[in-house]
Amino acid sequence: AQAQSQVVSKIASRSIAAGITVMVPNSLGPGELLEKYGTPAQKEKYLGRLAKGLEVPCFALTGPHAGSDAAGMRDVGVVCYDMYEGKKTLGVKLSWDKRYITLAPVATLLGLAFHLHDPEHLIGETDNIGITLALVPAKFKGVKIGRRHFPSRSAFMNGPTQGRNVFIPMDFLIGGTQYAGQGWRMLMECLSTGRAISLPAIGTVSIKHALRVTSAYARIRRQFGIPVGSMEGVAEPLSRMVRYAYTYEAARALTASMVDEGQRPSVLSALLKYRTTDAMREAMNDAMDIHGGRAVQDGPSNYLFSGYMTVPVAITVEGANILTRTLITFAQGALRAHPYLYKEIEAAQNPDKRAGVEAFDNAFCGHISFMLRNMAGSFLHAISLGRFASTPVSHDMAHWYRQLSRYSQSFALVGDWTVAFLGGDLKRKQRLSGRMADILSDLYLLSATLKRYEDDGRLEADRPLVDAIARDRIFAIEQSFAAVFANFPNVVLRNLMRVLVFPLGRHAKPASDRVTYRLAKAAMVPGEFRDRLTKGVYVSSDPKDITGVLEDTLIKVIKAEEIEKKFIRATKKGTINRRLDRDAISDAVDSGVLTEAEAATLRLSDQATDRVIRVDDFDPDELGSKQLKRERAPLDAAAE
Repeated sequence: AQAQSQVVSKIASRSIAAGITVMVPNSLGPGELLEKYGTPAQKEKYLGRLAKGLEVPCFALTGPHAGSDAAGMRDVGVVCYDMYEGKKTLGVKLSWDKRYITLAPVATLLGLAFHLHDPEHLIGETDNIGITLALVPAKFKGVKIGRRHFPSRSAFMNGPTQGRNVFIPMDFLIGGTQYAGQGWRMLMECLSTGRAISLPAIGTVSIKHALRVTSAYARIRRQFGIPVGSMEGVAEPLSRMVRYAYTYEAARALTASMVDEGQRPSVLSALLKYRTTDAMREAMNDAMDIHGGRAVQDGPSNYLFSGYMTVPVAITVEGANILTRTLITFAQGALRAHPYLYKEIEAAQNPDKRAGVEAFDNAFCGHISFMLRNMAGSFLHAISLGRFASTPVSHDMAHWYRQLSRYSQSFALVGDWTVAFLGGDLKRKQRLSGRMADILSDLYLLSATLKRYEDDGRLEADRPLVDAIARDRIFAIEQSFAAVFANFPNVVLRNLMRVLVFPLGRHAKPASDRVTYRLAKAAMVPGEFRDRLTKGVYVSSDPKDITGVLEDTLIKVIKAEEIEKKFIRATKKGTINRRLDRDAISDAVDSGVLTEAEAATLRLSDQATDRVIRVDDFDPDELGSKQLKRERAPLDAAAE
């Protein structure tokens, strides 16, 4: 998983469209489903060909009437007998209408999710078997595939697929009849693994790419006689990118390592997906703002715009961020992670009443003990400001480990009471659920950041950065708790939770302006700090390369820095004038301001800077494009 994540990251740092193309077959796709659930014959037939690239897979889940609500899809399969290869064969008659399917236009294998029905009870005693998965060759009779969508004007292949009354034999079902009706569980298990690898890789490397090019541009580009990155207003978003790059790389690596250990971090993959892609969107917006006009003029030399246009795709796919945050992460995660709640539900549903009552009593007593411990622990840690909370280290980061322990205890308390009081209403209280998801994700991001600091050997250069990240995350946690308490529907519980979590009020503050300014300044200097923040990004120093020109120019600008200061002082004094009709650098030599060697260095810097800030322009005829035509659908009654 770690290697797969890094490969996707490296490719996506050069082209997000190419990264997505590589990502999808190795995320939620037929390959992983076959590996985990396929029959021996299916594995033998397809896995080798998929691994060699002889088959191009896609998986079709989303339809016009069912996006995140997969249970509401209208795609259907009916178990029946029909003719296949000249023989009467037991199989499924499929009808589907899918869209937004990545790689569908070029796929050779089509994975399908649909509701399976068995009205004649040919494979079991149930009429409605449930969501089932099948693998159908793209050229199979009746399959319509090949047309393209145009997602955010990106180049990666994405399109619709349809079929009506397409008969497939039973051995097309992934896992055979043994796994009929278990498609949703199969999808969720594979999605949690793939989502833990793919989208965090895309999101994280996009942040790092934005930081790499923007830190260079902010140092190269000058306004009002100084690098734009030296302005506090510009340093603020640049520093935010610095903190995001460190944080989300830490979370990406930690989550991928869990997958390598055989874990299926479904809740963590959900929260990391929405947090990473949201941070990606913010970083790309910041990069565009700092670049200004240089970024909005599209063309072959624009290294930001295509990534900026593709951001909504990452936000939307594999669970739209809005629903992932407000419905999935906390609402579903609370039940999975709670040490007693699921046991209580299982006991209440036990058909053996005596065993059920005994199991419920044990679980309930444990739940009460758990709640009392959380109440006591949360209050004691809060009243002492976390000074006595546990920490695995004794160095300068021990304070943040204690704060992490303190707020983890508070989250356990508030999460337990939220689920217990709201119950089924939690799905309707989506803003509360979203805030609880934010708290959980901030706790995880802080944990990952501290772990990375340890794994990297507690580098002194990274200490101010880690400290700033920790301050931001604790401040965000306190703000989210405050919003939960302010909007909790039960007044008594609201006030009680506030007393237990914040008996002395809220005291956290985000990283200061001074610290964040220093982080931005450090990122604009070539060296280990900048390289460490952007590791995994494709880097070129070729001045003819679209991003290599930035790296080449940054070195030249830094080399000419002291010379440029002399030159600027002379222009301010009026000794020389910088005008289009004069060679100011030659004038500086003639005036004794610069030596010939200094002038040569400054001239190289100036020429390189001109290449960096140059934007594309076109002859009007070059921009003429073929008008896209929409395929006319048959008119229905509503249209008439």
